[in-house]
Amino acid sequence: MASWNFTTEAKAIAKAGANANATIVATAATLALWSDDVEGTINSLTRRDWVTNPPTALFKGILSDIASSMVAQLIINYDMSGYTSRVEAQTMLDVLDNDIDKKINELKKQEIQDKMK
Repeated sequence: MASWNFTTEAKAIAKAGANANATIVATAATLALWSDDVEGTINSLTRRDWVTNPPTALFKGILSDIASSMVAQLIINYDMSGYTSRVEAQTMLDVLDNDIDKKINELKKQEIQDKMK
């Protein structure tokens, strides 16, 4: 499986913020593995293989948004010491988690999946 089917490395890094650990941000192999894991998670949670059955171009943004947020969470979790405080890092994780939950719940709906074909 090719990595970065749903989003880009740059988008995930940007969502992790300016204080993300520079070592992990520069480790493309780890980020690619995380991208693969995230794509599998999204496919599992929504019960649809979005890699082999991608949405039309009009709807690809939601997959990119979810995947980049999930990879950003992994980047933040990797090392929170660079953020101005642990509260800052946790707030970023909470915001990303809230956004992910809302969008995954939408993708679980059959009527939404039908529109995305």
